[in-house]
Amino acid sequence: MSNRRHFLATALGSAFTAPLIAQEAKLSYKGENIHYGLVTYMWGADWDLPTLIKNCETADVLGVELRIEHAHKVETGLSDAGRAEVRKRFEDSPVEVLGMGTNCEFHSADAAEVKKQLDLARDYIKLSHDIGGSGVKVKPNNLPKEVPVEKTLEQIGRSLAALGDHALGFGQEIRLEVHGGVCDLGHIRTIMEVAARDNVRVCWNSNDQDLEGVGIAGNFARVQPYLGATTHIREVNEGKYPYPELARLLVEADYAGWVLLEARTKPGDRVAALAEQKKLFMEMVTKARASAA
Repeated sequence: MSNRRHFLATALGSAFTAPLIAQEAKLSYKGENIHYGLVTYMWGADWDLPTLIKNCETADVLGVELRIEHAHKVETGLSDAGRAEVRKRFEDSPVEVLGMGTNCEFHSADAAEVKKQLDLARDYIKLSHDIGGSGVKVKPNNLPKEVPVEKTLEQIGRSLAALGDHALGFGQEIRLEVHGGVCDLGHIRTIMEVAARDNVRVCWNSNDQDLEGVGIAGNFARVQPYLGATTHIREVNEGKYPYPELARLLVEADYAGWVLLEARTKPGDRVAALAEQKKLFMEMVTKARASAA
């Protein structure tokens, strides 16, 4: 019996908890720590912070990654008082701020540009810490044609290692989103092997490239040891991406983290649509847990 079940049985009595235990017994413990949240990519881009928090609470989507340069205006230029206000707004709500979604990238052949991007990322690490977040999303993004691929991958990995060392002092995770011209999961694994920092992790991004070559299961296996606290998905009832299979892989890996919706459609009622997307994906998770039991 899990600690949670033992507590319930002790506190409430077996007559009350027997149905709960019977229901839980049908599900594998794997996947019980998968949570559903939102990236403010499109659906939250024009919501100010109070509206964002209220809408997430209404949809029962209780984790959010804040994209930069959006209407919530959580940026590195915030004063100490402004950062404290953002932190308090989240602390006074059931919604958890997961950190910052940035566009920082480290592939450039120009050393000065890489340094600029690293300095900017360090500013976002401090911001995420100050508002109560746990990490900063960055991107690999490109492979310059004039540079050998291996050299660029090593450069990105070393940049991430430096960021990871810096972020450690702020209790932050560096989240490498599989994005842009570096969506090959073999390349991502190479980057992670170079970075070699426990707080530098992969943010799975549900790209079409996941299905190529060895397929989604094989590509997932390449980066599974490096998965971080956030995973990105799109609307699960749009397109051909095999989200039930992704849910199964996450459950089998006993993933503990947030699966975040990075929506691309334009529904009339985004709050209702957000709640529906959570329902649909978590049903996939529940089905996968039942199959794994």
